[in-house]
Amino acid sequence: MHKLKNIVLLPAVLVALVISSLFTGTGQTAAASPVADLVILQNVPEVDVDEVEESIQLKAVHVYEEGQYGLVSENLTWESANKTVASVDSQGTISLSGKPGKTFITVSDGMYKDRIAVQVKPDAKTKDGKGKPPLSAKVIKESGKRYDLVNNAIEQMTMEEKVGQMLMPDFRNWEGQNVTEMLPEIEQLVKDYHLGGVILFRENVVTTEQTTKLVADYQAAAQKHSLLMTIDQEGGIVTRLQSGTDMPGNMALGATRSAELTQNVGKAIGEELSALGINMNFAPSFDINNNPDNPVIGVRSFGEKPELVAELGVAYTKGLQETGTAATAKHFPGHGDTAVDSHLGLPEVPYDLERLKAVELYPFQKAMEADIDAIMTAHVTFPKIDGTKVISQKDGTEINLPATLSYKVLTELMREDMGYDGVIFTDALNMQAIADHFGPVDAVIRAVNAGTDIVLMPVGLESVANGLYEAVRSGEIAEERIDASAKRILDLKMKRGILKEESPISLEEKTANALQVVGSEEHQQIEKRAAEKSITMVKNEGVLPLTPTAEDLLVVVGDAYSDELYAGLKARHDNTVRIETGVPLTDQQLETAKAAKAVIVGTATSSLAQRSPESGQMKMVNQLIEEVESPVIGVGVRNPYDIMAYPEIDGYLTQYSFRTASYEAMASAIVGELTPTGKLPVTIPNLAGDTFYEYGHGLSY
Repeated sequence: MHKLKNIVLLPAVLVALVISSLFTGTGQTAAASPVADLVILQNVPEVDVDEVEESIQLKAVHVYEEGQYGLVSENLTWESANKTVASVDSQGTISLSGKPGKTFITVSDGMYKDRIAVQVKPDAKTKDGKGKPPLSAKVIKESGKRYDLVNNAIEQMTMEEKVGQMLMPDFRNWEGQNVTEMLPEIEQLVKDYHLGGVILFRENVVTTEQTTKLVADYQAAAQKHSLLMTIDQEGGIVTRLQSGTDMPGNMALGATRSAELTQNVGKAIGEELSALGINMNFAPSFDINNNPDNPVIGVRSFGEKPELVAELGVAYTKGLQETGTAATAKHFPGHGDTAVDSHLGLPEVPYDLERLKAVELYPFQKAMEADIDAIMTAHVTFPKIDGTKVISQKDGTEINLPATLSYKVLTELMREDMGYDGVIFTDALNMQAIADHFGPVDAVIRAVNAGTDIVLMPVGLESVANGLYEAVRSGEIAEERIDASAKRILDLKMKRGILKEESPISLEEKTANALQVVGSEEHQQIEKRAAEKSITMVKNEGVLPLTPTAEDLLVVVGDAYSDELYAGLKARHDNTVRIETGVPLTDQQLETAKAAKAVIVGTATSSLAQRSPESGQMKMVNQLIEEVESPVIGVGVRNPYDIMAYPEIDGYLTQYSFRTASYEAMASAIVGELTPTGKLPVTIPNLAGDTFYEYGHGLSY
């Protein structure tokens, strides 16, 4: 009933040509399968339709006989049944007339057609009793199995195709070279294993033009379904793009206490990724950094309070997802209160469920309530949640089962108790917390049976894929388990519009748009505001701001992390010199420092050992404090905790980030061009473990 009645009037040759052009084209829909239907995308149940204000852009998809589907934009006819209510142009853009009523919008490709309704009526909710109430418009979807594209597709996918959706390798390097362009070997792997996605790293994304082409080539290599093109673009210390803006990072945003600014940061990051064709971000971190000794989270966290992490994490997520870029909360159930880097070992969080729900799980619950697209697991053991013991293949010892591989954590806690039904990712399976203790295939099978939907960076794509196929065939993994994951993945792709296109815009157009968006002036202003509002002055013994005369000498001391701090101060006070060192000063260097009006020393730490007063860097700072009479001002370039190692310093500020905008903001703050307004998002203890500076502390001028 959905075919046009006059189709029999078309000559057979013409019909064949029309069908052929629709599914073989030059676009992304590579699988040669005849068209079986035409559907308005907004009729599909997974696609959310916002309330219409003045206009709405409709899209249409062709459904193919083999079950896949692709966006179609050419050779379509759009019509409105009641133009007094709304009109529709040739591209499917509906414009409201401002009059009440109902109309059906119809689309046709000459063979198939579909329709959707738009209803406009007075909005009783906003009636104030004075005059006519304003009008509100909504889209009314059609219903029926015809629109269940995802389930229909899954029914026709092979087991191998469904497993492929669950595999997400990285191609960081190939034969010793960074992968910055599509290689025939990688293209073949995408096809052979029906990959559902790929993760990109800094080695892959060098320039805007190169990245746009690489991503487009990946999508062209995919056959039935588009790829999730993912990246870790958190901001701060986890920034992969080598072009574009360098946002300061989560703890810097925590210091601003601004949900609005955090949402703007998330939106800017999402716009840049989307312009490049990257459709999913492994961000933000919802981990709570309540352990100063944490070597892997630290400034990747918004702070130590569950409420702050939840508020800013949700704000970042909203900004990201409103650009159409999928967001990911990580690392469930929480990687904050650990002192072991899971890239190197297997951390443990010893708390019971009551404590976890009050602290670690609280932000994740709020992320779920905010409809976050995906959650990434932590390679951390939670023995009070799952005390299952397994034998480590590393040394034969008994260890607790990590959350990534735990049915009790992923299915019973996340799915059943907390009610999450989005996509679950493992963290990278090549990290030593997993790779040391489990075989590559064993780890993947355990993760899938635990409830994981996508296995990230499995070790050995061919062996893992074949291992999964065999596990399904043998019944070790139920095919229903695979089906459930395939559905969630395709649901996400449908929801975010990650679909094959019959007539994608040209690479030239994509690149031109990306060059306009990535690193735009608007985004740079957001980056600048975030950096400036994050600067936190922790200590000031009457020495800040610095107001040197032209003759006064300023000396900047530190390792390479202080280069940009020096450049920023040099630009503001020409008589500034640099002593590059991370170890105790020589006599000559010390003489230079003693001649200064003030000494600014930058420290950058990422581990407990680096923060020890016995480290060379910290001995150098304390040497300056002891031997230089002029004020010594410390700058915590990364972690705010550095002052623990040099408590007698005259002044101390922290910037949470080694990105250029943060150095610029810090230089401005030191000379009084900028008034520090940041508040500590964490408590700084002293070396004895007592409180040194409280959460929320922050001085100003």
